[in-house]
Amino acid sequence: MNKFLVLSLLCIGLQASVYSQKTNTGWLASFNTITISKKFSLHADIQFRSGDDFNTMQSLLLRPGLNYKISSRVTATAGYAYILNRRSIDEITGYAPEHRTWQQLLVSQSAGPLAISHRVRMEQRFISKTVVDGDELKQDGNIYANRFRYFFRGVLPFNGSVPFTKGVFAAVQDEIFLNVGNNSAVNGRSFDQNRAYLALGYRLSRRLDLEGGYLNQYIQGRGDSFTNNHVIQLAVYTRF
Repeated sequence: MNKFLVLSLLCIGLQASVYSQKTNTGWLASFNTITISKKFSLHADIQFRSGDDFNTMQSLLLRPGLNYKISSRVTATAGYAYILNRRSIDEITGYAPEHRTWQQLLVSQSAGPLAISHRVRMEQRFISKTVVDGDELKQDGNIYANRFRYFFRGVLPFNGSVPFTKGVFAAVQDEIFLNVGNNSAVNGRSFDQNRAYLALGYRLSRRLDLEGGYLNQYIQGRGDSFTNNHVIQLAVYTRF
């Protein structure tokens, strides 16, 4: 347990050590799985993300998908995502949508009471181009870009029970984002961002988890610019 937490803190500390711009935000998230048959289930997550110092809505994300259970440990998913992002050009602010199609493979494993998840995801992104028209932002077509994501998550119950059905747990996760092709449409680089996360949660039942923690989002901008986003995240996980 101690090694698990120390390693998590070291990973987050190393990531947060270098940056050029700092922001402080809050994310609210709901991650949901709804079983419809032995092999198929629905995936749905909804996320609200604030702007710097929690003063505005920065992003709203809606991501539905269809899961197919390949085996007890492997699940494939395909879906769509709608993301509404706040943008600013010459002190004119507004919101612009991004549309995505996505495909992922989730592999689950365990080491005693520690539950481990690996996820790879491909995204096809249709990012709105925006221009200033008078005193507001207007959409002017789309930019297409691909992105690859690798996600790792570990969940460790404090009571050490297997299976884990109720109680307090610690969670650590990390996700790296890489641009694949047409990098000039985004930040001009292969590396896009990394998200490291450490949380505590409570499992009320096999169907419901509540969780809160700290997420460090390290974003590569164009040129040599970086953003280090300090995030307080609150999340609900449901499994029906």
